[in-house]
Amino acid sequence: MHPAVETQLAVDSWVAAHEDDLIALRRDLHAHPEIGHEEYRTTKQIVEFLGGLGLDPMVLPTGTGVVCDIGAGPADHGVIALRADIDALPILDAKDVPYRSMNIGISHACGHDVHTTALLGAAAALANAGPLPGRLRLIFQPAEELIPGGALQVLDSGAMGPVSQVFALHCDPGLDLGQIGLRIGPITAACDTVTVRLSGPGGHTARPHLTADLVNALGKVIVETPALLSRRVDPRAGLLLVWGAVSAGVAGNAIPQSGSVRGTVRVLSRDAWVDAGTKVRDAIAAAIAGTGVTAEVDYERGVPPVVNEAGAFDVQHRAALATVGADGVTTTAQSMGGEDFGWLTGERDGSLARLGVRTPTPTAHTHELHQGSFDIDERAIAIATRFTAHTALEAFAEPRS
Repeated sequence: MHPAVETQLAVDSWVAAHEDDLIALRRDLHAHPEIGHEEYRTTKQIVEFLGGLGLDPMVLPTGTGVVCDIGAGPADHGVIALRADIDALPILDAKDVPYRSMNIGISHACGHDVHTTALLGAAAALANAGPLPGRLRLIFQPAEELIPGGALQVLDSGAMGPVSQVFALHCDPGLDLGQIGLRIGPITAACDTVTVRLSGPGGHTARPHLTADLVNALGKVIVETPALLSRRVDPRAGLLLVWGAVSAGVAGNAIPQSGSVRGTVRVLSRDAWVDAGTKVRDAIAAAIAGTGVTAEVDYERGVPPVVNEAGAFDVQHRAALATVGADGVTTTAQSMGGEDFGWLTGERDGSLARLGVRTPTPTAHTHELHQGSFDIDERAIAIATRFTAHTALEAFAEPRS
C-alpha cells in the first residue's frame, strides 16, 4: 500500500472513531461565539486542545488567534498552511437547539465554528497518523468578519513568511452534504466601501436655476457612476458598484445643501482591484461635472479577491476525491462576497474550497449564511475534518496517477 494512502486511511479511521467528539466540540464553540478580536475563550480552547496533542501553539500578538506547527522540516522553507477563521457575527441566534448561542446578540452565523472544529480535528487525526513528511502550519485566524480582516494580523505576525501554499474551507448552505465545491481562478470578490458626500448652496425648488440642484446631482452619482465604470473597466474584471443607502433633504420644496450615498465596490480581478478606488473617484467626478455641487469621496479598501491558483486547486481536488469521491466533487460558482483569505494568498499559492452543509432531501431548508437561523447538517463536520487533513497530505505528496 502507498504510504500516503495508508496515512489517509489512518486519518479517516480516527475521524470515524471521534465523530461524536467533533460534533460536541463544534456545539460548544457554537454555544459560546465571540466577535472579532474578542475570541478569548475560543483562543484558550484552541490552545488547550493543541497542547493536549503535545503541540506548542502560540497566540498571535493581538491576543486572539493561534498559530501552531506540526511535523518536521525547516520552518523557513516549503511550509504548508491550513487556515480556519474563529470569529462570530453580531447576529442574534434564532434557532431553538440545545447548542443555541449563550451570548445574546452573537452567533456563529457563518460556520466559523465548523471551520475551527475541522482544523482542530485534522490536527488530531494527523498527529495520530504518524510523522508528516514536512512542516504543516495551523492558522486559527481572528476577526475575518471585520474590515479589513484579521488575516492582516496573521501577516503582521510573520506567520506566513515561510509558507509556500495555504488552504481554507468555507461552509456553503447551497451545497448538499457530501459535496465539496472547487474552482480555479476567482472564487470570491474584493470588497470595498465608498461614501460620497455632496454639498451645495441649497435653495427653493421653484428656482433651481439660481442654485445647484443637489438632489439631481445625487441622482446622477447613483445612476451614472456605475454606468461610467462599466465603460472604463475591463468587463472581465467583474467590477460591481451597488449603492445601499442614500440620504438628502427633509422638505419637498427645498433643495438641500448636503446629501450622501453609500455603497460597496466588488471586484473579481486582483489587478483591477488595485486601482478601483481611482476609477470610482474619476467616475463620480465625471458624473457631477457641471452640476455646481462639490463631492467628498471616502473610499475604504476592504479585502482583496480570493483567486485559487491552479496548483493549489489541484491539491484540494485530490483531497476532495479522497474524501467524498468523484460524485461529491462539484464546480462551485464565483461569489461576489468578500473573504479576507485573499490577503493570505496575495504573495503565495492558495485555494479556498466550499463545504456542502445542507441536508440532501427534497424538503430540506437552506439555512443561509449571515442569518440567525443558519445551521448545518452535523455530518458535514466529519467530512470537513477529513478533507482538511487530506489537503495537508496531498500538499506534501506527489500527484499519483
